[in-house]
Order: sequence, then C-alpha cells, then structure tokens
Amino acid sequence: MTMTQTPAFASRPVARTDWTREEIAGLFDLPFTELVFRAAEVHRASHKADEVQLSTLLSIKTGGCVEDCGYCSQSVSANSGVKATKLMEVQAVLQRAAQAADQGSTRFCMGAAWRNPKDRDMPAIIEMVKGVRAMGMETCMTLGMLTPEQADMLSDAGLDYYNHNIDTSPERYDQVITTRTMDDRLDTLSNVRMAGINVCSGGIVGMGETRADRVGFMHTLATLPEHPQSVPVNALVPVKGTVLGDMLADTPLAKIDDVEFVRTVAVARITMPASMVRLSAGRESMSEMTQAMCFLAGANSIFTGDKLLTAPNAGDDNDLAMFARLGLKPMAIEMTPAQLEAQRMPKGCAKLEAAQ
Repeated sequence: MTMTQTPAFASRPVARTDWTREEIAGLFDLPFTELVFRAAEVHRASHKADEVQLSTLLSIKTGGCVEDCGYCSQSVSANSGVKATKLMEVQAVLQRAAQAADQGSTRFCMGAAWRNPKDRDMPAIIEMVKGVRAMGMETCMTLGMLTPEQADMLSDAGLDYYNHNIDTSPERYDQVITTRTMDDRLDTLSNVRMAGINVCSGGIVGMGETRADRVGFMHTLATLPEHPQSVPVNALVPVKGTVLGDMLADTPLAKIDDVEFVRTVAVARITMPASMVRLSAGRESMSEMTQAMCFLAGANSIFTGDKLLTAPNAGDDNDLAMFARLGLKPMAIEMTPAQLEAQRMPKGCAKLEAAQ
C-alpha cells in the first residue's frame, strides 16, 4: 500500500446534516494539530489524498451588478474602476473552455455579474453549457438568484453544478449585503437542488467576522437538507473602492490569520466529508506552506489561471510547480461515451453544432 492510498481500516464517514453550533465550535476550538489530523483522516476515507481538482473560472459578463455586496468590485455601488460589459458570445466562451481543458482543468465555471439572469439571456447560457459539456468538462454556472423554471432549464441543458455562495453567517449577512437576504440565497439553493443540479456553495472569510460567524457560516452549510457537492472557501481580497476593501485596508482585519484559515478548511472537511472543498479567492497571497496545510486538512480543489473574475490568482505555472514539490496530481474525471466521442471532433464550431 502506498502512502497516499486509503488505509484498509478506514470507513467512509457518515454525512450528517444535524450538526449543532456547539459541535462545530468545539471543532474550531480543538488544538490545531488535532483538528488537522482528524480532518486528514476524514479526507482519506472519502477522497484520494494526492489528487486535487483543477477548475477554471471565467467571467462571462463583468460589472454593472445592482447588488451591493461589500466585497465585490463588480457592484455598481463600488468605485473600483471595473467597467460593465455585455454577455460574452457563445463561441468566445467555448474557445476559453477549450484552452482551459488543454491546461488540465476538468471543471469550467462561468460567472455573470447579475442579481438574476433575464429570460432573454437563457438561450445563450444554455448553449454555453451544452458546448462545454461536449468537450468532456464538468460545467458550473454562477448567475445570481434563479427561479425554479430557470433552474429546470439549466438542468435540462445538462448543467453539472450551480454556484451560489451564502458568503457568511446568517447573523452577519446584512452587514455585508443589504440588497438581498440569506433566505433569498437559500431559496435559490433549494431551486437548484430540486432541479437535480449539484450545489456549489461556500463563502468568504477575512471580512472582519468573528470565529462565531465562521461557526455560523459552516453550520448553515452543514445543516442544509443535502451538503453542497462543492464548498469554495475564499479569503477576502480587499479591493480599493469596495465597502469592505476600504474599511479593512491597512488594518489587522484585512487578512485572516493563516492558522484560522486552515482551521476553517478542516472544519468544512469534517462536517461535509463527501464534498469537494475548494481553495478559491485569496490563494495568490497565501504561502505555499499554508496551501499545503489546507491540502492536508482536506482541501481537494483549486481554481487555476491568472484571474478569478476580476481578482488576481496564483497562475498555472506556479500551481504546477507547487504540485510537483508537494507530490500532488490533477484529478481526472470519467467521461461518458458521448463526451469521449465529442472530444475526438475538431474544436470550435463543430463542437457547438454537436451540442445543438
């Protein structure tokens, strides 16, 4: 047996949805090494310890969002210099997806800065989903709030994941966003689940919240009717011109402590054992050793590339070098016969035609 194989005695942990806040607070309060050890055991019982999923995130419609999220440079309330753009053309999106696939990404995530998509936008969105799926990649969309009908349309198109982060704890939510409520967020997650689409939902730490808020954030996710299949954990990237970026700039609260960030990842892994736990925004400012501790604590997914929507990211070359030093390898996905056949077709228009 190699060091990265799951021990024969390890049993797959039960995915509980009845966690209490007291139990989750108790996990956060464990000695750091004990918490990471427990999380590593849970991780190895459900996942391959040496594999990390590579995902790519593309902004298909940037800026001009009417929401007032205090962390977001794409809000019309922010003075961040981000200019609003129109929805990208389908073929341009598929070209970027093909590039991501060539660089090893197995999931392609597409984000639009909307409060919610308009019905007139759905046909193009549907074609993007179909085209990316034909390449053999997993698809993810983040478009804001969805109606049940829109969720059904995305499900019919074959969308694999829908991202809709809860951002923070219920108690702190209205201090970060005032144009929607936590219940609005949870309603969309319910619509996505009911449509049979995998849920991707996490949040942001380092926004000046307390550990009690991080407990509440994890408790909300871990007690959903079904755990999110993907849980992105973001560290705030303070952007000048945003409410939180200006408020936290040059203060001790502007960056979450690395140990506390690893604790958050470890608690996510223990409470949601089968989920993919993704290191998302903020990774470009983390040391390699902090990221290594996150992988040890159960993170098994990252965003690759030089940019995440409008924020900087570590970059493909840096990630490949880190993987080589840490002995990690990109995770592969199993493709259906139809997807394998689609991969043998010429890239570009032929793939789009096949998807149609």
